[in-house]
Amino acid sequence: MQVRRDKRERILEAGKQAYPADLRRSHTLTTVRATWGHLTAGEETTDEVTIGGRVVFIRNTGKLAFATLQDGFTHADSGERLQVMLSLAEVGEEALTAWKADVDLGDFVWVRGRVICSKRGELSVMAAEWRMASKALRPLPTLHKELSEEARVRQRYADLVVRQEARDMVRTRAAIYQAIRRTLDGQGFLEIETPTLQLVHGGAAARPFNTHLNAFDIDMTLRIALELYLKRAMVGGADRVYEMGRIFRNEGIDSSHSAEFTMLEAYMSWGDQFTIADVIKDVVMAAAEATGIHQIETDKGTIDLDGEWTWLSFYPGLSEAMGEAITIDTSAERLIELLEEREIDHDPKWAPGKLAMELFGEVVEPTLLNPTFVCDYPAIAQPLARPHRSEPGLVEAWDLIIGGMERGTGFSELVDPVVQRDVLTKQSLAAAAGDPEAMQLDEDFLNALEFGCPPMGGLGLGIDRLVMLFTDAGIRETILFPLLKPLG
Repeated sequence: MQVRRDKRERILEAGKQAYPADLRRSHTLTTVRATWGHLTAGEETTDEVTIGGRVVFIRNTGKLAFATLQDGFTHADSGERLQVMLSLAEVGEEALTAWKADVDLGDFVWVRGRVICSKRGELSVMAAEWRMASKALRPLPTLHKELSEEARVRQRYADLVVRQEARDMVRTRAAIYQAIRRTLDGQGFLEIETPTLQLVHGGAAARPFNTHLNAFDIDMTLRIALELYLKRAMVGGADRVYEMGRIFRNEGIDSSHSAEFTMLEAYMSWGDQFTIADVIKDVVMAAAEATGIHQIETDKGTIDLDGEWTWLSFYPGLSEAMGEAITIDTSAERLIELLEEREIDHDPKWAPGKLAMELFGEVVEPTLLNPTFVCDYPAIAQPLARPHRSEPGLVEAWDLIIGGMERGTGFSELVDPVVQRDVLTKQSLAAAAGDPEAMQLDEDFLNALEFGCPPMGGLGLGIDRLVMLFTDAGIRETILFPLLKPLG
């Protein structure tokens, strides 16, 4: 680093700039390759271009210097590379000497020159002039040596420079975002934004992050879901709405969970859990089209997104796995016995529905490889879902399981303000009793429901988990800048 700093000082002392602001390109490296890629070995043109990029390879010989520049990555490509050549005859002795003395790997340089094809068949720009565009003071990681996962996520900027897979992850995620928006926009959904700072946390069973608003001297939380404000928009007359936004849950962090992640939520009037299931299928299949991946190989077998998307009722599915009948009336004692037999962590104080869900999540869910809508959950699973129309004690809700992992959830929304008030009151009592994940009583939301809301279906889809599905990567790899424990 000191050598690089010395070079920077030398450039400045010579009256030149190490970080000029007046440089422009006539062509990207991608357009140069697209326009002149047909040239054959030894063929030269008089076509002049001005280009720029980061130096990722450099080789200096006597009268000729070679470098490879790397362009920024875009939707269309992962960072094109192109060779530049500096010959004594064309660039002059002073410029060639300065190049050899000042340029290091990682620097950004600007080059003006003719497009040619080298004798070895490498498309190149033969420089007539070059300038330092941005002097890098830290050396790049070694290009031929893999970065550790820890280094990749802690220095993502370096990871993006040296590893195509990192750049492709960003591009894949962007393509999935575009596909989701195209799909929902095409079906008449309106994209809106809702508050991140909230007075009352709700919309999910999760522990919030707490903060304080100095302007009003009030305590607030970061949102744990998008749901309650999107539903307010539905009360106000929106026919279909969605939001893709960051949410925050002050909970465990592992290979599939992050304290900060991106959620898609969408709501459609005059629908239910079945109509909204069609929507999430359309969204996932649009992502499959965007990535070109419809069959996904895993260590458990092949996930076939083009196959049948099945429905599995919660208690019958659990009963089959347990080899005995498990129903909503199965006692907590029996469920605890089953959990302990399988050494599954649980809290003996949990209600039977929650115990059953823990058992299902550990035993059944990992076996569901192909897309499966697990439905007919016990009421405790979704306090904001409509009670089941034919099965007392259950709710009209599903979780979409793909590859043994929950990817999304959906339900027939509870729009009866009297029933909703009763449910949220019970949640608030649980919160007051010390349950950190229970929702608080949101009077403004209940007031909104009392204006009247059409029947509707709603969905939530974890964007990070969707990206994980198509990339076979952990959540820390799919999030560009994940939250990390400080070093030391």
